[in-house]
Amino acid sequence: MISVVVPAHNEAPVIGRLLRGLLDGAKPDELEVVVVPNGCTDDTARVAGSFGDPVQVVEVERPGKYAALRAGDDRVSGSEVVYLDADVEIGADDVRRLAEALREPGVLAVAPQRVVATERSSWPVRWYYDVWQDLPVVREGLFGRGVIAVSAPARERLRAVPDVMGDDLAASVAFTPAERRVVTGATVVVHPPRTLADLLRRRVRSVTATTQLQQAQLQMGRPGAVDAARTTKADLLGVVRAKPWAAPKLAVFLAVTLVTRRRARRAVRAGDFSTWLRDESSRAA
Repeated sequence: MISVVVPAHNEAPVIGRLLRGLLDGAKPDELEVVVVPNGCTDDTARVAGSFGDPVQVVEVERPGKYAALRAGDDRVSGSEVVYLDADVEIGADDVRRLAEALREPGVLAVAPQRVVATERSSWPVRWYYDVWQDLPVVREGLFGRGVIAVSAPARERLRAVPDVMGDDLAASVAFTPAERRVVTGATVVVHPPRTLADLLRRRVRSVTATTQLQQAQLQMGRPGAVDAARTTKADLLGVVRAKPWAAPKLAVFLAVTLVTRRRARRAVRAGDFSTWLRDESSRAA
């Protein structure tokens, strides 16, 4: 049996889409799915509960992804555990391939290849993601996919990840490059912001979360773990060398990066590592 944990805070518009795609094609007793609505004020729990077996709904009163992930993890029993964001799309075949990859010697954590569905996004958002997806750290890291799967021996390491906003980056750097893998043949559809304003909100949260994680890793004696996941000037130059026609897109990418770093500095100076700048545009029907 493969276990799936889905933390969900006010995800009623999208949780049904995820569960339909996940359960379609699943074999009997192949999946156990634990959805953890946390601090919800909408119908997330009701929509998830309407799917019946094999979906189990475990409600948590207070909002918080960290606590929700652990509440779900406490309920599962499978040898491999897949943690999913509620706003992505992934099928049973893809989850099955992730579980198979975890059974290979030395592999502790895996994630699928990502497809960023920018069809309904504005052109600055599309251009930003065109550059972002070509960056080496983005291609190789497990973050930014809304999915991470771990084997039984790796679960305790994942549970030791600090309570930070950038939970997917924290999970990715918890494993060495030799221990983690992006699985070819497994795919997740990620829905990006539709507007530039929402992209900026999401990126400010990401930059703030990276700084928070870096501080936490420094206290844990792992100061270089986050630095290895940062984009360098050489990475950006490599994108332009490989695709000279992408120079205008790189200009948009750099402009977004400069604005978000300036805004994130305010939150960092204020010690605000709890304000979750959520993108609602990607969740709109």
